[in-house]
Amino acid sequence: MTHQSHDMQACIDACLACYRTCLSTAMHHCLEAGGKHTEPGHFRLMTACAEMCRASAHIMLTGSDAHRHSCAACAQICASCADDCERVGGMEDCVAACRECARLCREMGGVQ
Repeated sequence: MTHQSHDMQACIDACLACYRTCLSTAMHHCLEAGGKHTEPGHFRLMTACAEMCRASAHIMLTGSDAHRHSCAACAQICASCADDCERVGGMEDCVAACRECARLCREMGGVQ
């Protein structure tokens, strides 16, 4: 396994972990908590983040060079989701998963 494929595997794993965490948190924690957790903008961002993470992992798994674009977009969306989950509060697992995914996607996408 080359260094690049190890980095890509770490990014795929982070994307899938973020996908699981954001989707699960949105569908369980946020829907049950209500209030700020179900504000349309917040809830839409969480589901968009989950889907972008799933799509980015999928594109990396195909081996397409297009992963650079999806990873760059994923990094931005994950960073926004982490900030918003932090603002709402009580979603430390989601914040951590989004920040880690954003960090690895920035590297994979060549974004500094």
